[in-house]
Amino acid sequence: MPTISELRERQNVIISEARERLDQIGKTTDEARAKELETQHDAAMAEHDKIEALIARQEKLDALQKRATEREEEQRASRRPIPPDGTGSATDGGGKEVSYRDVFAKVVCGAEPSSLSEEERQILRKGVAEFRTQTAGTNSAGGYTVPTDLLNQIEISMKATGPMYDGTITQEFPTASGNPTKLPTIDDTSKSGGAHTEGAALTDDGSEDVTFGQKSLDAYSFDTEFVKWSWELSMDSIFAMEALLGTLLGERLGRIANRQLTVGTGSSAPNGIVTASALGVTAASATAITADELIDLEHAIDPAYRNAPTVGFMLHDTTLKAIRKLKDGEGNYLWTKGDFQAGVPSTINGRRYFINQDMDTLAAAKKVVLFGDFKKYWVRKVGSPVIGVLRERFWPDLGIAGLIRFDGELANSAAMKHLITAAS
Repeated sequence: MPTISELRERQNVIISEARERLDQIGKTTDEARAKELETQHDAAMAEHDKIEALIARQEKLDALQKRATEREEEQRASRRPIPPDGTGSATDGGGKEVSYRDVFAKVVCGAEPSSLSEEERQILRKGVAEFRTQTAGTNSAGGYTVPTDLLNQIEISMKATGPMYDGTITQEFPTASGNPTKLPTIDDTSKSGGAHTEGAALTDDGSEDVTFGQKSLDAYSFDTEFVKWSWELSMDSIFAMEALLGTLLGERLGRIANRQLTVGTGSSAPNGIVTASALGVTAASATAITADELIDLEHAIDPAYRNAPTVGFMLHDTTLKAIRKLKDGEGNYLWTKGDFQAGVPSTINGRRYFINQDMDTLAAAKKVVLFGDFKKYWVRKVGSPVIGVLRERFWPDLGIAGLIRFDGELANSAAMKHLITAAS
């Protein structure tokens, strides 16, 4: 993968070459040559925008990795012995070092605050992490949740699970509350101007009025159900259990989010991008697709969307494998070595693509490939995913569960088309 610096250098070269092409266009330039230079310029600008999007994704990934590294450093720091000055650790009566995590484990597993030593209570008051109540009330009514650093780990896991929850691919719309939000829409592509007769009055019969519409972004809730673990395991493996359960619950929330945003029915659920997309191409085969059909799918999208920097394909990995095996009439693979990156083509017909394992595989009457502008698909995220731990309900054992609220809707069906296989 090229570095950000290398990508920036490539952009500078593209800009320089594009400027040279435009400078060649003058009054004496042949019309065919001018058109050729303009086409090359537009292609260069599209490549520049594609590189810009790649840089943005790499910068976001670098930021996430930096945050993960900083969290690891904070966690290591919280485990180091600290003098008993009220800053996060102390010693018990036998001189053994007692950390914040040790005291946290005791409280989560049922120990009453009154039973803690003065040093342990001091650690809780001055600890390096914070407690959050499960419900709005006293701690005894709902129990404590896990430290807040678990939430960040869940966000990372969710982004690694599927492309549809990733704000760099779809149009992210975060809100603090779950009240229904209306998304105004308009499709004026069928309207045009007309010839005007000198001296004639303009028609005013309302037939050319603009028609507005709207789509609703709601807030659908999904959960992981409770995962229980024993009091003994929590006492013995408090660090491992937090990390393990945080990762697993994050992946579960990520899977349901990606699946709903991909194939959600739109009825008491998000309108998944596959469900909301319009028909672009019907393949001739029930179990295979051709290179020509992929080109037809591209051109099923209006150039206004097809030339957007956020346009691309989405498909299951097994569908990508089938596309990689396509050959020309002489038995040569359509993707040459120059189109491969670590053995896999970096683009399909020069367009980026996203692997989505919640899309259908090649079979009869399946929507197996999407193409269009993915930024036209809006993903509403209500707050952040929530993780809660209950200690009284399962006492003396503990239970942990995750919750997430979101919705998804395609703003304009003209911007996203699918290829469906033959019925049989």
